[in-house]
Amino acid sequence: MPISAFPAPRDESLTHTRAKTRSLLLACAMELYDGGVFPSITELAAHAQVSRATAYRYFPTQSALISAVVAKSLGPILEWQPQDNDALKRIHQLLAFAYPQMEQHEGALRAALQLSLQQWANATPGEKFVRGNRKRLLKLAVEPLQNKLPAEALQRVIHAFSLIYGSEVFLVLKDIWGLELDDIQDVTQWMAKAIIRQAEEDARVEG
Repeated sequence: MPISAFPAPRDESLTHTRAKTRSLLLACAMELYDGGVFPSITELAAHAQVSRATAYRYFPTQSALISAVVAKSLGPILEWQPQDNDALKRIHQLLAFAYPQMEQHEGALRAALQLSLQQWANATPGEKFVRGNRKRLLKLAVEPLQNKLPAEALQRVIHAFSLIYGSEVFLVLKDIWGLELDDIQDVTQWMAKAIIRQAEEDARVEG
């Protein structure tokens, strides 16, 4: 069964004490990830000063832990709402909102990507770590273009936007090119402008 890291469901049945313990484990995990350490459940238990059995009770697998950490640290991205009826401004707003969140919790991003790659390499059956909601956010960003572009062209824009928004893009520009946050946003927003401009030009020619 896939695990969705965005967002992790809350267990409303947790007692106050159990909720407090879970919050402690999450806080310790986020501290470790943000420090560049990708802890095992056993290492997390030691850092949080709880028993291994307790840590495994809340997070029985690495996928469960990373899903919860990503949901906690990057979940606010899901709350993004556009403030404009212009598609270019919307995608710029999304990039400007999301990438600072990713930079702040870069460790969690890297842990999620590492786990995803490990599962792919090992062809792990059963439980999978799934990063999601990119489609929903990008569709929200391009809404103003729905009456301006043919359906096929609109879908092409969404596909192209998926190459300028996301954790993989952030890490590629940071690791390979050494870009800082401002430069990452500058490059991706410039690309967004080019994508929309080309789509609108194609629509005029074909129209």
